[in-house]
Amino acid sequence: MKFDAILKVAVGAFALTASFVINAGTSCNMPDSVLLFSYSKADGRSGLRLAWSEDGIVWNSIADPAGPADAAYDFVSSDFGPWGSHKTMFAPRLYKTSDGWIATWYVSDKKETIAYARSADLINWEPQKYSKKEDSCRLGCCGLRHGEPAGIELGGKRVYGEIIKVPFSLVRNLTGYVKERGSKHRRESELMKDDGNRFAGMSGLTANISLDERKAPYRISDKLIGIFFEDISYAADGGLYAELIQNRDFEYDYSENHKKGWGSSYSWNLSDAAGNRLKMNFSTDNPLHENNPHYLAVSSSARQQRLENTGFDGISVKKGETYDFSMFVRLGNPEDSRKFIVSIITPDGKSVASAKVAAKGSEWQKSAVMLKAKQSVSEARLVLEIPADTRCDIDMVSLFPSNTFNNRKNGLRKDLAQVLADLKPRFVRFPGGCVAHGDGIDNIYDWKGSIGPLESRKPLRNIWNYHQSRGLGYHEYFLFCEDLNAEPLPVLAAGVPCQNSGRSHSGSDSEITSLGQQCGIPMDRMDDYVQDILDLIEYANGPVDSEWGAKRAEAGHPEPFNLKYIGIGNEDMITEVFEERFKYIHDRLKEKHPEIVVIGTVGPFFEGSDYTEGWKFARKENVAMVDEHYYVAPGWYLNNRGYYDSYDRNGPKVYLGEYASHTPDRKNTLEAALSIALYLTDVERNGDVVEMTSYAPLLAKEGHENWRPDMVFFDNDSIRLTPDYHVQKMYGTNSGTVYFPAKASLSEKSEDVSRRFGYSIVKDEESGDVILKVANLLPVTVDVNADLKSLAVCDGEASVSILSGSPAEECTKPYISSVLIEGGVVGFNAGPYSFSVVRIHTAK
Repeated sequence: MKFDAILKVAVGAFALTASFVINAGTSCNMPDSVLLFSYSKADGRSGLRLAWSEDGIVWNSIADPAGPADAAYDFVSSDFGPWGSHKTMFAPRLYKTSDGWIATWYVSDKKETIAYARSADLINWEPQKYSKKEDSCRLGCCGLRHGEPAGIELGGKRVYGEIIKVPFSLVRNLTGYVKERGSKHRRESELMKDDGNRFAGMSGLTANISLDERKAPYRISDKLIGIFFEDISYAADGGLYAELIQNRDFEYDYSENHKKGWGSSYSWNLSDAAGNRLKMNFSTDNPLHENNPHYLAVSSSARQQRLENTGFDGISVKKGETYDFSMFVRLGNPEDSRKFIVSIITPDGKSVASAKVAAKGSEWQKSAVMLKAKQSVSEARLVLEIPADTRCDIDMVSLFPSNTFNNRKNGLRKDLAQVLADLKPRFVRFPGGCVAHGDGIDNIYDWKGSIGPLESRKPLRNIWNYHQSRGLGYHEYFLFCEDLNAEPLPVLAAGVPCQNSGRSHSGSDSEITSLGQQCGIPMDRMDDYVQDILDLIEYANGPVDSEWGAKRAEAGHPEPFNLKYIGIGNEDMITEVFEERFKYIHDRLKEKHPEIVVIGTVGPFFEGSDYTEGWKFARKENVAMVDEHYYVAPGWYLNNRGYYDSYDRNGPKVYLGEYASHTPDRKNTLEAALSIALYLTDVERNGDVVEMTSYAPLLAKEGHENWRPDMVFFDNDSIRLTPDYHVQKMYGTNSGTVYFPAKASLSEKSEDVSRRFGYSIVKDEESGDVILKVANLLPVTVDVNADLKSLAVCDGEASVSILSGSPAEECTKPYISSVLIEGGVVGFNAGPYSFSVVRIHTAK
C-alpha cells in the first residue's frame, strides 16, 4: 500500500520539496525513532499540532501534503467554553503512557483551568475532562513524563512546544491518516459548479429499477419526517407567535442584547401632544406579577400624552381584519376612571383603526377592545393616547390578530403556521436546540415559566441574544402539535447547560464553573430538577385531579395531550458531568414512566469523541433512541450514502434531530436541497433504524438571521419557501410505512455517477399508494424505467411532483406532471438536477 511521505523542509523556509514512498513489505532507509514536536499557536487559536524531525534540525509539519503550503492539522481541539472567545489551547503537553497518550493544556491564557484528553493513537480521542489547576492531579497525569520544552523553526517561524522521542511508525501512521482526511475533505467538498469538467462529454443515461426479490419488504417508521421549532432568528416573538407588539411586557434587558437602546423602552416612545419625546420611567414597585416586574409609570400631565410602539419591523395589518387590543392599567386613585384612545396608524400618521378603551381604579386591571383595520398597512404603529391629568401604570400592552391559526386565542400567525402544517410533520421538537439547555445553568429553559396567564409567565434571555416573552410556551406548543396531528417531542436539558455557555450563573466561582457545562446542576439540586420533568409529563398526560393535570385543565384543555416522547439533552459533550446527570434523569423517568420513549444525545457531529462515547453510553444505559446532529456540505451527503446501513438494528433507534446541507456561501440553493433529497432516499431505506428526522433551523425572519441556511424565511407580510422546504414537503406528504428493497442498473457504472443517483420505493398503507422517489444530481437526463408490476400498481397515468432547475437557484418550486405506467412499469425522464416523486395507485 502506498502513500506520499512527509514534507521535507529547508531550515527556516517551509516548502514542499519532495516526497518519499513507503511500500508495504519494503525496507526504507529511515530510523526506528524520530523526534515528535507538539505545540499550538501562540494565541491559542488552534488545536494540538505535530511536527517531526530525524535530526532535530529539519522539521516536517504533519499536515495534508495536498493542502496549502502553510497548512497544519489539529489532532485534538479544545471544546471548552463558547465559540469565538474560547475553544483555545495554551501550553499543550503530551504524556506517553503504557496504553497510549494523554494530552493536557490550559483552556485560556489565564492558565486557571486544565483540559485533559486520552488517546490510544493520537487520532481517536476520548471526551475531554476539565479541572482547576490546583486539582489537576486527579486527572491522572501527575508524575507522568512529558516532552522537553523547546523552540524550533517551522515554516519560517519560531514555534514553542515540547519534544518527545517516538517510533517512526507512529509518524508514518499519523501522516497517512492526515493525508486520507485531506482526500476525504476534498471529496466531500465537491460542488455541482464543477460538473462541466467532471462529466465532460456525458450524454443522457438510463436507469432500470426493479425490486430486489432476494430481500423481503420491511416496515419503516411512520414518523420519519417532522419539524424542529426553536426560537432562533426571531422565529417566535415577531414570527410564529402572532403578537404584534414588541416588548409588550417592558422586560427587555441590556444583558440580552447590547444593541443601542435595548431595554425596557426598546420599540417604545412616549411623547407629549406636540410630539416632543418624553422620558419613560419604569418601576418595579408592586408589579403586575413577580415574574413580570417592570411596568411603565406615567406621570400626570396637563396635556395629553402618546405612547407608541413600532412592533417588530413595523406592525402589519390587513384591511377588514380585526385585532384584539389589551393592556393592564392601574390609575392613581381608587375613584379614578379614564378613557384612553388606541389607534393603529400609518407611517405618515393616518389612523386606519381606532377605539376607546376604559380603565378605572388603583388596582391592576385588564382593559380590552377590538380594532378593525380600514386598510392594509405593512409598517403601521400602535398609538395609545393617555388623557390629560392622568397618573397611571401600564403593562402587558398587546395587539393580537383575531384570525390566528385554527382560531386559537394567544395563537400563531396563520399563514406561517399553515406552511408548517402543509409539511404534514409527524412530530414537532421544541423548544431547542440551544434554547433548551441555555447559556449557563441559570438560563436553562424552565417549562413552568412558560405556562399560565401571560402576565405571570417568566421572560427569558434568549441564547441567540434577544428576548423571549414566552407567549408561545409549552401549552401553545402542545396545542400546535394537536392541530397538526403531530407527536410532541419536548427536549429538556440533561442537567447541564449548552457546552458553549459564556455567561456565569449564580453559583459561579471560577472559570470552570462560569463557562461551558459549568460543572452541571449541583447533584443536591437534581431531585428538584427531575421532579420538574416529571411534572411536565403530568401536565401533558395527567388526570384533571392531579396537580399539573389540573393546571392544564385550567388553561382550557382537560383532555391529555398524550405525550409519548421526551428528549433529554441536546448535542452535549459526553463528559462525566453529563453522564452522571443524564443517568440520574433517565433512571427516574424509566422508573416512573416506562411508557415514555426517552431520547438521548450523541453530540453535535457525525464523528468524534462525543459521537463515539455518546453511542457507547446510550447502549450501556439502554437508551431507546439517540439524537444525532450534523450540518455538512452537499458533498458529504453524496459520499456517505451508506451511513446508516451498518447501524445495529437491535440497539438504540436514531432521531436525526438537526441536519442541513451547507454550501460555502450558506445559501438555500437547489444544490443543497437536492443533496438532502438524495440522502433521504437512503434514510428511507434505513427507516427501520432511523425513526425521525427534522431539518434545522426551521424559521428565520428576514434581516434577523442568527444562522443560515434556514428552511423558511419570512417578514411581516410574506413568506419565502426555499428548495429545502419543498424537499421536506415532498417527503412529508409522500411518506410510507413499508419499504421495498430495490436495485438499479445504470448505463454508466462509474462511482461518480452512481453516488449522484438515488431512489426509494415505499408504500403508504393507509391509502394503498406506492411512492417512487428518484433523485438525479447529474447534469444529464436519466431515462428511468421502474418495474413495479409485483406491487399490483395500476396502469395508466400517475402524478409526479418534480423539483428541478439550476443548482444555484434559491427560489425553485416543484411542479406537477404525469407519467405513464404500462404493464406495471413506470417510465419517465428524470431531468438534470431534479427530484421526482411519483405516486401510484394500486389495486388494494
